[in-house]
Amino acid sequence: MIDLYKVKAVLPGLVCFSLLITGVMAQGVQGRITNGASGAAIPGVSIVVSNSTTGTTTDENGAYSLPLSAGSHTLRFSSLGFETRSVSVQTTNEKPVVLDVSMHESSSSLDEVVVVGSRSQTARTNIQTPVPVDVIGTKELKAFAQTDISQILNYAAPSFNSNRQTVADGTDHIDPISLRGLGPDQVLVLVNGKRRHTTALVNINGTFGRGTVGTDLNTIPAAAIERIEVLRDGAAAQYGSDAIAGVINLVLKKETPWTASLLYGQHASNTLGRSFADGQTTQFDLNKGYKVGSRGYINIGAQYLNRGATNRGGIDTRPLLYSGLPTRGANESESDFVNRYRVLKTDDDAKAQAAGLDRNNMLVGNSAIRNLGVLANGAFGIGKTAEMYFQTGFTDKQGKAAGFYRIPSQSTQIDLSIYPNGFLPTINTRVQDVSFSAGVRGQVGGWQFDLSNTFGQNRIRFDITNTVNASLPTGTSPTGFYAGTLRFAQNTVNADASKRHELSGVITALNTAFGAEFRMDSYEIQAGEELSYSFGQPSKNIEGRKIGTSFTAAGAQVFPGFKPSNALSKSRTNTGVYADFEAEFGPRLLLGAAGRYENYSDFGGNFSYKATGRYTLFRDISVRGALATGFRAPSLHQRFLNNESTQFVNNVPRQILTVNNDNSVVRQFGVGSLKPELTKTYSLGLVGKLGKGVTFSVDAYKILIKDRIVFSSQFVREADPSGIVNTILNTVDPNQQINSVQFFTNAISTRTLGLDVVLTDRIRIEKNSLTLTAAANFNNTKVTQIKGSDQIEKNADLYAKLFDRTEKSRFESSVPRSKINLSATYTAGRWDFLLRTVRFGKVTFISTTDPFNNDGTPRMVDGVPYPTANDQTFSAKWITDITVTYRFLKTVSASIGATNLFDVYPDQAYINPRNNATNLSGDPTTRYSGNLDNTSNGRFLYSRAVTQFGFNGRFLFGRVNVSF
Repeated sequence: MIDLYKVKAVLPGLVCFSLLITGVMAQGVQGRITNGASGAAIPGVSIVVSNSTTGTTTDENGAYSLPLSAGSHTLRFSSLGFETRSVSVQTTNEKPVVLDVSMHESSSSLDEVVVVGSRSQTARTNIQTPVPVDVIGTKELKAFAQTDISQILNYAAPSFNSNRQTVADGTDHIDPISLRGLGPDQVLVLVNGKRRHTTALVNINGTFGRGTVGTDLNTIPAAAIERIEVLRDGAAAQYGSDAIAGVINLVLKKETPWTASLLYGQHASNTLGRSFADGQTTQFDLNKGYKVGSRGYINIGAQYLNRGATNRGGIDTRPLLYSGLPTRGANESESDFVNRYRVLKTDDDAKAQAAGLDRNNMLVGNSAIRNLGVLANGAFGIGKTAEMYFQTGFTDKQGKAAGFYRIPSQSTQIDLSIYPNGFLPTINTRVQDVSFSAGVRGQVGGWQFDLSNTFGQNRIRFDITNTVNASLPTGTSPTGFYAGTLRFAQNTVNADASKRHELSGVITALNTAFGAEFRMDSYEIQAGEELSYSFGQPSKNIEGRKIGTSFTAAGAQVFPGFKPSNALSKSRTNTGVYADFEAEFGPRLLLGAAGRYENYSDFGGNFSYKATGRYTLFRDISVRGALATGFRAPSLHQRFLNNESTQFVNNVPRQILTVNNDNSVVRQFGVGSLKPELTKTYSLGLVGKLGKGVTFSVDAYKILIKDRIVFSSQFVREADPSGIVNTILNTVDPNQQINSVQFFTNAISTRTLGLDVVLTDRIRIEKNSLTLTAAANFNNTKVTQIKGSDQIEKNADLYAKLFDRTEKSRFESSVPRSKINLSATYTAGRWDFLLRTVRFGKVTFISTTDPFNNDGTPRMVDGVPYPTANDQTFSAKWITDITVTYRFLKTVSASIGATNLFDVYPDQAYINPRNNATNLSGDPTTRYSGNLDNTSNGRFLYSRAVTQFGFNGRFLFGRVNVSF
């Protein structure tokens, strides 16, 4: 349910609906919009009266009707894929003026009118804006087989990265995103220009984006989206916190005809001598827009997605599954030890074979997802100068993912009377996402105003199945548990006003904009049932069991539930004001300046500013640039998250304690409360048109981030020579069941350098057309400073664990430093041919253990040097997609195609020769060891710590599209 009673800021935002403006409408203008080349009707064309909010859209027959007062008006006609036209018309009170307009296909997908990045009333294409903006239209959204927004953007926008994670708890079901190489929480997401709420999940496992909170783009149905605008520039001075790397604005459809599409596909792949036919996917999209009165519409988009799981896991290389590895006795010869070891191995293999225990015991790949979502938006005219608008959505997403297999020999984590052959625990999530936004906008005295209220909530429930609480008496544990719920809600009230001033003199026009925002965030952790987290069952005086002197693991294996001590309900408020100016110095020079002040109830205030400029060098060639400061407020999740989880570190299960930033444990490390990240962004670019068909943009950028919030490395008991970690953990865990502790802190500063390049050309070949696009992003992030508290910095062991080599690599090399996108679209009669190839640049994993000591000598493990191959670079790869579409009728078409046509996989993860199930050597320096590489006993054949494009191989699909 939606906890509206907890959102105290809703009522102020609804006051805006008392602003009703009335007026008597005249006859106006009407007509039909057609394609200049084919004569076909163009539905969904946006028609706006210049310098006003008055407007409408064409229906499925391309017809429109727009009431207007008598006088002279300029109408702007725009639609994605077509060149924008402006036409002057003189209306009277006697009868409607008939104005039919033909529109021609745009020479470039770059040349699209954009909303994000400027509050100017002047419509600009993205080659006219002072900062870079990508526009991804409806055709690109539906051209290929990517089924959700994050994957669509991953292949369409070079500066954007997102990959599905595996064996990462809740992160299996919510894909982390990256823009310009920065983190998921450093990109702001808008829907129709309104701030979108983040998820309730913090990524705390060993994946990209560890320690961050992002927005789940996949809760928004792609069917409802008209276009996506990606602003590639710091914009905190315009939009507030999080807009460090840029802004993604999802623009929703308006009045459109019935459209429906049905896709079915699956992976058909071969790798390492095995064939796979899995990941069966069914997706159904439906969208319909309705005209309401003369100036109103309602559009509804819905999506159903059922995606099957994939598995590219390897064979478990542990020699023994039912018993622990033997150790050589003090007086035992090597040959006697090897013979004893071989007998154990033979018996163990026979027992596994008799029980049907498969060594391919993991699910390493995409989790199974069922996603049902609907999103509606609309607007209704009020009088002749204002309109009321809304958007609302609901998504129910259910996911099922697996953890690490518990083998029978892991005695403290298993109940052999229930699972004599081990078990694979599963994490079941239910993500429910709701949103509602409403407002009124219009014109009063030459000023454009917009008053709105936006509410959003993300709730994630965790249920753990096929598991056990190993601390309960033998044979008494349930095999399923409710582990708790996370909830995040946000309510935002906005008031914006802007006006364009036509001037004479040096400044020919000045756009001024002012606004205010009030936001309330709330974050909750709800405890799971007792047995999901307990050691034994304290409510019934049942003590947790031991095996010898070893404590068994508390709570549900793979995901211990949230304890009552973890439960919390926190909230904060934020008030912001801004001013934004944009001046035109004739037709060649545009300069802008913006400033924003925000004050948070939990950590205080911040002021950000931005300066932009664009100068036309000659004809359609311009130079543009920006200088901006920004900030990102620490999320409530980062401030208050606290829980326990089971994680595998070097193949060893550990109980990890995450403490919130105000906890006394953090204070014992000398770490203070979180403060905002502060940024400076610089960009400089060249943009324009070459001839009739070619458009280009080249933009360089530099992003400096100070006091960046990170999730610390794990401070481990046994890796603590000073004893400080033991002492601190014993204050909260006298039974010493918790192995490690981690927390959030402002520990690092980073520098990101990058370059974005986009080049597009449309070529007409008689009646056919060929569109070519080349786009690329190159980025390089470096950690320039690591700082801890005085207590941490004076202790070399603690300082090394604050932000270790692996954590550093997550920022510097875990997403591709380059991505190149080449695409071609050829239309010939009823046929469309689409070909795209994307080069995902190299990524590098850096292991926690440095293979060298501080003096440069090799680090020794078991008497041999630690393998440098644990630091591994995975080479760049090209991924090719193809789609062929045939239009049977104007309203019916069918597509077939493939993503990853050539079945390309990332480089395989390095496997140490000693990580081999048949390695029964008696020599401790050469016998079996599974912790000398990153494959977790051979089961992760491809890296899960750093990802380029996933590792599922070829995907074949068919799709039918129908419109009415």
